[in-house]
Amino acid sequence: MSELLYEVHGEIGVVTLNRPEARNALTFGMYEGLAKICRETEIGGPVKAIVVQGAGGKAFAAGTDISQFRAFGEPDDARRYESTMDEVLTDIEKCPVPTIAAITGACTGGGAAIAATCDIRITDERLRYGFPIARTLGNCLSIANLGRLAPLIGVGRLKEILLTTRLIEAQEALAIGLVSEVLPDADAVRARAMELAEMLAGNAPLCMRATKEGIRRLRVDGTEASGDDFIVECYMSDDFKEGIEAFLGKRKPTWRGR
Repeated sequence: MSELLYEVHGEIGVVTLNRPEARNALTFGMYEGLAKICRETEIGGPVKAIVVQGAGGKAFAAGTDISQFRAFGEPDDARRYESTMDEVLTDIEKCPVPTIAAITGACTGGGAAIAATCDIRITDERLRYGFPIARTLGNCLSIANLGRLAPLIGVGRLKEILLTTRLIEAQEALAIGLVSEVLPDADAVRARAMELAEMLAGNAPLCMRATKEGIRRLRVDGTEASGDDFIVECYMSDDFKEGIEAFLGKRKPTWRGR
C-alpha cells in the first residue's frame, strides 16, 4: 500500500497522507512525493487546485516518523534534514495552483508545517495543532520554519506554544486565523475541501498564482520584494483580455492560464 496517494477528480488533485496506523507520520519519501506533485503541477494544466488530507480521519499527520532519526550521527545529518524540509515546504509554497489542507484531528510537527504552508486550512472540532518537540524529541525548528509560522500565528503565540508545548485547539485556531473554518467531523471537512477546491478551480489561475507568489516574496524578501514580473504577466495575458471582454459582455470568463 502506497504511503502517499494522489488522485485527480475532475480538476482537483487530492493528496492523501496514507499511514493511518501511524497517525500518518511522514517518511522522507512522503515529503518528497508531496513536493514532487507540487513541482510538477502546471499553471493552465488539468489540475486547478490541490487538497491535502490524512487517511483514516483521526489525524492529518503526526509529524516525521521518528524512527528515521536513529541514523543521525553527524552534524551534516541535521543540516541536511532541515535543508531538505525547507526545500519541500518551498515547493508546496510555490505550487502554482491553490492548496487546501483538510485537517482532521492531530496536526503536529512536520504535518503542522505542511498545513501552515498550504494556502487555506480547514479543520474539524478535534484539531490539535502544534510542535511539542520541547517535551518529546528535543530538536528545534529551523529559521526558515520559524519565519513561516511567525506571520501566521504571531511571534508571541509561536514562542508560547513552542516553549510550553501546548497544542492549539479548533476554536482558538479559528479565532487567530490559523484555520478559516471549523467543521463538525472528518466527512464534513473532506466535503468542504472539495467544494472550496471546485470554487477555486473556477478563478483566474494567473491571478491566483501572482497572489500566492507575491505573499511568499513579501515573507522572504520583506520591503525588497519585487513583483513586476507577475504584474506584467497578468496584465499582458490572454486571460486579462478575456476577463475584460467577459465582464463587459456580462458573461462568465473562460480562463486558460496564459
